Amino acid sequence: MAGNKPSKKKVIIPVRPALAAYLNRYGRAVELPVQYDDLLRYDSCVPLLDHDGNDTYWEQVYYNEYERSHLNQVLTQVYSLLKTDGDTEVLQHLEVARIDYCTFGNTKPFRVRIINRLNDNYDHFYVKRADASRIYGSELEELLSPNSFMYFYDQDTLIEQHIAGIPGDDFIQNNLQSSTFNQIRIAKEFVKFNERCFVRLLGDMRAYNYVVDMTPDIEGAQYRLRAIDFDQQSYEGRSSFYQPKYFKENNPIIFLGQEHMNVATMVQYQMEERSLIANRIKASIRRTSSLFEVMVEDQISTPEKVQQLRVELSRHHKTRVFDNCDSMGKLVYENLKLVLDKDFKQSTTTFDFTRIE
Repeated sequence: MAGNKPSKKKVIIPVRPALAAYLNRYGRAVELPVQYDDLLRYDSCVPLLDHDGNDTYWEQVYYNEYERSHLNQVLTQVYSLLKTDGDTEVLQHLEVARIDYCTFGNTKPFRVRIINRLNDNYDHFYVKRADASRIYGSELEELLSPNSFMYFYDQDTLIEQHIAGIPGDDFIQNNLQSSTFNQIRIAKEFVKFNERCFVRLLGDMRAYNYVVDMTPDIEGAQYRLRAIDFDQQSYEGRSSFYQPKYFKENNPIIFLGQEHMNVATMVQYQMEERSLIANRIKASIRRTSSLFEVMVEDQISTPEKVQQLRVELSRHHKTRVFDNCDSMGKLVYENLKLVLDKDFKQSTTTFDFTRIE
């Protein structure tokens, strides 16, 4: 829907001391050998096109000989931090094959392609400006979703792993004309993905902001939708912005759901996802509590957006529990508790994972 576009380009939210301390406590803060600004010292760039000659909105950047040699050394070290906990033995076989720059995203990321000289196999990771919204989104992805997500923070820089999968827009265009059995599975996973996003208030999940992970199975394939962009974590004021089903780009999958599922089936899948989220909270109760102790006190959006979302969530859930929420963190916390407790056949005290007033 057209009204679900962000109100304006999101600003970078600074990482304040309490969040930095949390990241240090849980191993996300490391001393990096390179900072984001170091990659801005490129000499030239050319547009990066896909296999069909279309603009990808990325540019391939080029550095002088000294910068290129230095970046090869430090970026391979960063890759070893991501993949082998800093084991330097792997470095002798690795080199930087290419660096791409995207001016389209809010954090203007660099994408680094690392290649193994022994077999020409390659992988990617991203260097981005540090943004508190993205960090909160990444942490909630790690804690509440079925997906593990590796990233590191240092000063003004974020390092993020590459999430493999078929981009959602490509998947919708090329992979929906499958068997009825697979279409049902796709629709099911979208219902669960929509529920995950709304429970933790992750916004802007248009088709190009998630990927589809396909796993061949005994009959057909299994699917999982994975968010790849977290900088719209609880920033906008519209509640529909946090439900992927309201974005027109996702309509083809929505139509599959309407064709193959009834309301009772969709409710079943929603309840299944809530149960899984509840179990993940129980398994990481201390870390989840620590995160919300920081998040509820942080200011990661404007007072106007907090007020708007507070009103819309109250209307959606038909409740007054959001009335005293004066931050996005408190709204996420209350929404998470409410969605898990609502019509859920367990004691509500199970989900009081932190006592935040």
